[in-house]
Amino acid sequence: MVSMTRVDPNASTIARLRAAAGALGPSERRVADVVLSRPEAVVEWSTSELAQIAGTAPATVIRACQSLGFRGFQHLRLELARALPAVAADEPATALPAFTDAIEALRHSAAAVDAEAIEAAVAAVASTHRIVLVGNGFSGPPLQDAALRLSTLGRRVEAPIDVLGQQFACQSLRPGDVTLALSYSGANTHTLAACRAVSAAGATLIAVTSFAQSPIARLADVLVVTGQANRVHDVDPFLTRLGHLVALHAIHDGVARRSPSTVPGMREVVADALADDA
Repeated sequence: MVSMTRVDPNASTIARLRAAAGALGPSERRVADVVLSRPEAVVEWSTSELAQIAGTAPATVIRACQSLGFRGFQHLRLELARALPAVAADEPATALPAFTDAIEALRHSAAAVDAEAIEAAVAAVASTHRIVLVGNGFSGPPLQDAALRLSTLGRRVEAPIDVLGQQFACQSLRPGDVTLALSYSGANTHTLAACRAVSAAGATLIAVTSFAQSPIARLADVLVVTGQANRVHDVDPFLTRLGHLVALHAIHDGVARRSPSTVPGMREVVADALADDA
């Protein structure tokens, strides 16, 4: 059983690390020292990379994170990302700071996303007859939006909301089918279970995530990384989600360019849904 050091949960992440590090053993203390000295870099590292820099084993990294009061390395990394100071935007502030933050977040994502990865995702989706979308929690709404828009292209799209429903759908995939998975952390256990089923079925896995070094990245056939926004909400990383939304929209646009036009028929559906003004 791992012993957790008691720290103030209301303290900042860096303060919590400093308060708890002194009680660690030598190997775990080296892990904490690296995290405290290079927090910006640790956000982008994998467990193995942190272990190598700290001169210890990945299992020790995980134990150190738990001893520091976190569930594991992925949890520590997310809390560090939230704690890092925001970088000031180059453009003048708008009347609402949220818009300035959103502009900066999208600029950051635009720089992080690999255009070739988007094109590879487009090619996979455009060539398949079955697409399953997988994501949970705050990743759910962007995926439902993407599913609706892909369906306007005449694609066979499945986007189960239930976590077991997602796994059942992925279990029934075949080679040539595609799963599009969205995970901010790349470490959601339910999403990873579905993704492992995709790999076992021989289907293609497209993953959209914020971190290149993450469990979902190791499973993906096509990896779209949007990066981490400079400013993050305590619970919902909304600004980072903006990058996810635009990446999903870019995939949709690419598929639309390769698909026969379904716009006239879909416009009729929208028109029929509008009530006349009495």
